[in-house]
Amino acid sequence: MSKVLVTGANGQLGREIKKIRNSFRQIYSFTDIEELDVSDKEVLENYLASNPVDYIINCAAYTDVDGAEEDVERAMQLNRDVLVNFKSCLEKHSQTRIFHISTDYVFNGELTRPLREDDRTDPLGMYGITKLEGEKVLLGHPRAVIMRTSWLFSVFGKNFVKSMINRMDQRNDLRVVYDQIGTPTFAEDLARAIMQIISDVDSGHSDFVPGLFHYSNEGVCSWFDLAVEVCRLINCKGNVIPIESHEYPTPAKRPVYSVLNKSKIKEVYGVEVPYWRDSLEKCIKNLL
Repeated sequence: MSKVLVTGANGQLGREIKKIRNSFRQIYSFTDIEELDVSDKEVLENYLASNPVDYIINCAAYTDVDGAEEDVERAMQLNRDVLVNFKSCLEKHSQTRIFHISTDYVFNGELTRPLREDDRTDPLGMYGITKLEGEKVLLGHPRAVIMRTSWLFSVFGKNFVKSMINRMDQRNDLRVVYDQIGTPTFAEDLARAIMQIISDVDSGHSDFVPGLFHYSNEGVCSWFDLAVEVCRLINCKGNVIPIESHEYPTPAKRPVYSVLNKSKIKEVYGVEVPYWRDSLEKCIKNLL
């Protein structure tokens, strides 16, 4: 029976994987920096030597989009250098495959159709730059899958949906940008997709196909649309007011359009992708 290591397991995705792990036959283990500092190459190598695994799901990352503008060294360490360490370990453990999570922020937002894996990357901020550098480390490796996702939300951790719920409790009106377009991703759906791929490969129902894949929920919305739907689902009495991005300046510039095309992962791995509104409703029911 395959063994799966989840690194960065205290984040949204890692905790969702932990929540649903009993639905799958694989043996899952979970580490975060307290148990395993993946930025220390020697520590990582020693851990994998003592605890060999068949798959790694790397959720460890620097995810503070605005913070990365100042904390460039730390962002590069966690988003690029860690992948150098993993790649080195893959060479020493020929049975191990890795799933690494990346982001829609590797794009500049100028295209206005769903973005494919082979579209040109051009990140606007240091977060996207460091994540792209991490992709480059693993891209082309025969045992590596890179999965870009977008607008992650969950019952766990910090995210836009939970922030909106908290702010709706505190004030009557919310000002939310309407000119940034993308697709929310329920972390449980992403977790289930990755875990199902691993299960299908193990059972022989699917071949392991390395490379770059996109995964987000189905559909398209703005941050404003998402906030309005959150408001509706929690019966908020306040108003959500649409504003333009320049009215809410942030240290890091965001892509104005980052809808991901999921055709490849559907065709290669047969992944089914839920609609974002359905998944949002499920998440909020769990939260409330």
